[in-house]
Amino acid sequence: MKIGVFGGTFDPVHIGHLTVADEVRERLDLAEVLFVPAGQPYLKTDIPVAKAEQRLQMVRLAIADKSYFGLSAMEIERDGPSYTVDTIAELKKRFDDRDELYFILGWDSLTELSKWHKPRWLISMCRLVAVPRVGYAVSNLNFLEAKISGLLERLIILDKPELDISASVIRDRVARDLSIKHLVPEAIEKYIIEQGLYSAGNRCIKSP
Repeated sequence: MKIGVFGGTFDPVHIGHLTVADEVRERLDLAEVLFVPAGQPYLKTDIPVAKAEQRLQMVRLAIADKSYFGLSAMEIERDGPSYTVDTIAELKKRFDDRDELYFILGWDSLTELSKWHKPRWLISMCRLVAVPRVGYAVSNLNFLEAKISGLLERLIILDKPELDISASVIRDRVARDLSIKHLVPEAIEKYIIEQGLYSAGNRCIKSP
């Protein structure tokens, strides 16, 4: 069985995330895409984010009607920084040895892959699926291969979907009291309003 793993801060989860997960699932014939919200994103320690339980709940609401999407709180429940390599290692133990994991990331994250925690170990345990991110080009693959030997054999690069939606824009629009309809599912918009997330008078705090 082929299983997608979609990590991220999801602050908030939006239509772009769901579209990417759908596209990758269909293109690679995945049985499931597992969303894994980050607990303490180690590359974003100086950036305020919504509480972990709020981000988890938003993902739960966003995928509630899609049986082929799953949700894991393992990174939120884990103490310390969220390292993708630890998450994949834990998932490998949970799934059957015959199952293959496909970790979904953006072209921008692919460029920074050599800075990740134990990238060589990561690619030994899963395949990487790089999807477009507006404003970013495909990385110099030979350069990346030189930094992480064996990467190209484990990498799948997709050319779509290319959506100009970002969580930072959504947070900014909420802070300026602008509509976020068509950027997030209706249930997420309602949750953001109910929780007072991202409003100018209630700035997000760092996750524990």
